[in-house]
Amino acid sequence: MKHESEERYGSLEASAEALAEHVEYLAHRPRGLPVPGEITSDYGWRRSPISGRRHWHGGIDIAANYGDPVRATADGVVVFAGWLQGGYGWTVKIDHGYGFQTLYAHNQRLLVRVGDRVRRGDVIARVGSSGASTGPHVHYEVHLWGQRVNPLDYTD
Repeated sequence: MKHESEERYGSLEASAEALAEHVEYLAHRPRGLPVPGEITSDYGWRRSPISGRRHWHGGIDIAANYGDPVRATADGVVVFAGWLQGGYGWTVKIDHGYGFQTLYAHNQRLLVRVGDRVRRGDVIARVGSSGASTGPHVHYEVHLWGQRVNPLDYTD
């Protein structure tokens, strides 16, 4: 009888550890959008509104108002906060662990610095139109193991 209860306890302990790990993973997995608003440009091939040329768009663009709060979509650590060349303008990049990173571009003002720990929902920037931009919006990317993936797959 004692042996059986020890086995059950061990099994329960293992289940509790697995559940805790899953909860931790879910906190670090991007979910939702950084701002409410209309998606004005999808992930994938598109014609650039700046150059008029067809090119790969590695994120989504979400229309918003100047100064609206931009929120982290998962817990993580800020690994970049500054001006990013290539048309991104004022940008924040967060490493969430588990292979996930997110990027938030075209901001008006950054509210975090490299090394800051953030939680899902924390305000990290203010919406702007910096860099190569036609108006106020957030360019949002999700990277998984270094590859850009469709952010809409993480909006559940």
